[in-house]
Amino acid sequence: MATTREARTHSLRTDGADITYDVLGPLPAPDGRPPLFMIGQPMGASGFTTLASLLPDRTVVTYDPRGLGRSTRSDGRTDNTPEVQAEDVHAIIEALGAGPVEMFGSSGGAVAALALVVAHPGDVTTLVAHEPPIIPVLQDAEAADRARGAVKDAYEAKGANAGMAAFIGMTSWDGEFTDDYFAQPAPDPAAFGMSTEDDGTRDDPLLSDRSWAVSSYRPDAGALNAAPTRVVIAVGEETGNTFTGRTSVATAELLGQRVTVFPSHHGGFAGPESGYAGQPEAFAARLREVLDGR
Repeated sequence: MATTREARTHSLRTDGADITYDVLGPLPAPDGRPPLFMIGQPMGASGFTTLASLLPDRTVVTYDPRGLGRSTRSDGRTDNTPEVQAEDVHAIIEALGAGPVEMFGSSGGAVAALALVVAHPGDVTTLVAHEPPIIPVLQDAEAADRARGAVKDAYEAKGANAGMAAFIGMTSWDGEFTDDYFAQPAPDPAAFGMSTEDDGTRDDPLLSDRSWAVSSYRPDAGALNAAPTRVVIAVGEETGNTFTGRTSVATAELLGQRVTVFPSHHGGFAGPESGYAGQPEAFAARLREVLDGR
């Protein structure tokens, strides 16, 4: 059952940023469970509203990564890197003062969570890393890098809607990025119900190259396997053999494990407010099972 809880909002100054984070539930938790920290990239705290509401017995922590949402940055940079995000999350965990946390990382947040475990292995007891979009683990990494570049090129040439159409085309492609993929005409934004007009912006963290360090991250398998953290690589059952499905399977194999299947798709935990709803109730139940080691 979904429960609406009032969030206690905090601001924390880190190196080059003022980070806003939210705590839902008591600290420490009466049952002794660690806080459940949910992180995304480039998604902020609002993307976890539905999932957090479906875990009313857990103390949940969410936040906005630096430069996104309510969190501002003063480091003079516009790029997003897993290592920097990991240090911000580490600072929040220290500020919570509740010991190590359990963590659910989504997409780029899953990548940052892996970087956090490498840098601060004592911070996280269990990490569920859901569909980390990591290119270097793929057999066709060079082609995937080329496909990513084509998204940026479409965005820079024709704007956000053209870039998003190219992004959808890339992330929905089944299997490796072959010559057939690159021989296709550029996707038409109108085919996805989007305008063909250019809004003039070129600073989107998803469509530009500002977050390429996230998808270019190389997981340190040795450090991850040596950490006390139980690392679970997760994938949506509907994701199939598309880009993030393949990166999830390959990342799991790199760590010597099999991927753990969750309901729905890449954003399967999201409610209707996201515009691309998944199966949040079933997702929350599966997350609970995995965190409990079932």
